[in-house]
Amino acid sequence: MSTRLSVSVVTYAPDLAVLRDTLQSLSKSIDTARIAGSLAEDDVAVVDNGPGAAWMERLAELASRCRTRLISGHGNVGYGRGHNIAMLASTAEFHLILNPDVIVDERAIDEALRFMAEHPQVVMLAPQVRGANGGQQFLCKRYPSILDLALRGFAPAWFKRLFDARLATYEMRDLPLDKPTLGVPVLSGSFMFCRRQSIAAIGGFADDFFVYFEDFDLSLRASRAGTLAFVPQVKAVHFGGNAARKGLRHILLFARGAFVFFRRNGWRWW
Repeated sequence: MSTRLSVSVVTYAPDLAVLRDTLQSLSKSIDTARIAGSLAEDDVAVVDNGPGAAWMERLAELASRCRTRLISGHGNVGYGRGHNIAMLASTAEFHLILNPDVIVDERAIDEALRFMAEHPQVVMLAPQVRGANGGQQFLCKRYPSILDLALRGFAPAWFKRLFDARLATYEMRDLPLDKPTLGVPVLSGSFMFCRRQSIAAIGGFADDFFVYFEDFDLSLRASRAGTLAFVPQVKAVHFGGNAARKGLRHILLFARGAFVFFRRNGWRWW
């Protein structure tokens, strides 16, 4: 069994040390898949959304040291449209949408490729992800409500605890870690392993979004073309998340993304 994989990592003024670790972990995981025989060819692209020529120079230097090509010069087109530049131009069977702050487990690519080969009905999968502190991050979700998003993103910890059972249901915290789960409604986008042609056939990420919730929207459209899965044998560590801690600009972008998502897919208040 051997196949081709393309990868896109969209950046905007990234932490270069973290990005280097991301690309090095990805390279190691790709090498493991090649040695295992599940991967024949790979094409990793860093998509530079800015800001400015100085970042392009730094990213070009980093890319050259990490077996990665740089796509630049298109400006800040947004997260989803940045990934589309690489994903829709690819001819690989599979594509990995990856954040620039995710450390990929050494066996993650091989595990993902083998799972997809054995489950042709699956068009996209999410891995088991841990945060920098070792705690589990829940990438699988049920359809959100305004209340769920407000509680999860902005409520103080003491208040959030009052709704812990509700948030556990929304975040699908009961998914088993010893076997895959098929039929997941929504996947979060820090690591989305896709059957590329299926995702390209629906146009990839929607142009309506700039950042936030383009992954939820893509999940809903992809689920009409096949099945979404949670595969805990595929593992990664994610250092990012939480728009509220990133300041007012990210809170406003989060709100804008949520508005676009609900306008496209239907409002749910609670």
